[in-house]
Amino acid sequence: MNKIGLKITTAFLWVAIYFIVMLIYTFFDIAIWRKITIKYSNCLNIVFIIACVITFIILLCNRTGYKVRIFKNVTIINIFLAVGCSVLFYFLLDKCFDQIFESLYPASEQAYQNTIQSLLKTPITSLLQVCIIAPVIEEILMRGFVLGGLKDSYGNSIINISSFICSSSF
Repeated sequence: MNKIGLKITTAFLWVAIYFIVMLIYTFFDIAIWRKITIKYSNCLNIVFIIACVITFIILLCNRTGYKVRIFKNVTIINIFLAVGCSVLFYFLLDKCFDQIFESLYPASEQAYQNTIQSLLKTPITSLLQVCIIAPVIEEILMRGFVLGGLKDSYGNSIINISSFICSSSF
């Protein structure tokens, strides 16, 4: 078992460190990669993001004793559930509720369309960033390290508290 025990301040610190890592690779993308070469900037950015994420995970593991177990809960049933939920959310959000959200937030709709168009310009790198790198680091950092560590320190009550805080903030 990977019991690490974690204080809330330490959890915030590691999340803040990862936020700084995100700022660093975003800065490199905007200030360096896009100015060196437009043709290969997305590839350079993906390689740099992967390097930054791997470096962060190694630093996290070395400093805290956390052991990454990416495939711990991967089963065929969980994969089907994830794909099924993705398809369900697509149809619910895009086909059912989209018209409602468009009428309520017209400015947001334009920003959403701009984001989709920018993602479609480079589909491979967008897929890597949005569908693979971001969810993997989120699972490792938030669910694995932060939630697991806080659960080890504070018990199951931390799940209820964090759920309350997150749900009340939205």
